[in-house]
Amino acid sequence: MPKISAVIITLNEEKNIRRCLESVRDVADETVVVDSFSTDRTGEICREYGARFVTHPFEGHIEQKNYAITRASHPHILSIDADESLSEELKRSILKVKEDWQYDGYYFNRLTNYCGKWIRHCGWYPDRKLRLWDSRKGCWGGQNPHDKFIMQPGTRQQYIPGDLLHHSFYTIGQHVEQINKFSTIKAEGLFRNNKKCRGLKMIFSPLVKFIKGYFIQLGFLDGVYGYIICRNSAHSTFLKYAKLRMMHKDNTAG
Repeated sequence: MPKISAVIITLNEEKNIRRCLESVRDVADETVVVDSFSTDRTGEICREYGARFVTHPFEGHIEQKNYAITRASHPHILSIDADESLSEELKRSILKVKEDWQYDGYYFNRLTNYCGKWIRHCGWYPDRKLRLWDSRKGCWGGQNPHDKFIMQPGTRQQYIPGDLLHHSFYTIGQHVEQINKFSTIKAEGLFRNNKKCRGLKMIFSPLVKFIKGYFIQLGFLDGVYGYIICRNSAHSTFLKYAKLRMMHKDNTAG
């Protein structure tokens, strides 16, 4: 039976981390937390639960998560964010995998809570995530801030039932703040790759984003929060391209 290391990265997560640690304690043989110098009680709570608490400068989500893997004692990793927790069904599924590990990686659904409401549409669910894997068979990649674990060619993956519960935003204001932050990170990534944006793309991409989320992906079934999510997602797309255009303009002027 393989031993599992639960790996978490944190920064000022005292509001969330206890719930996360509680959820993994029955399935993980160790818990490793890599923290980018929190100033709240995150470290105190992690030590209370017996987690190995390591501080490391934050250079990006991908870089931090790849570093965190190196701090784990076991190659079989359960990667979970501080604002996530395992449902009871998912715990049972992971324990079954642990008893008979047959695949290189396992993925499952993520269900997001937005301002107190579980969101089952808007393109936010089932939102399948590959979060349980043999770390020798891949590494974190993608484009910050949207990281993903990339398995090596020829590896095998399997779906397991149960939801990863994501407690995303407690207020709409938090969502707006993250949109501003993440749209800058996305624009910087596109700029480094010499991607450009024409005016029509900046106008129509947000519109397409809203129509897809609200109508095609049935966001209207999530009520007023479904509408807010789809509007904010469209605005995020607009900001990403608007900031990208400004970066190119500033670069030309410089």
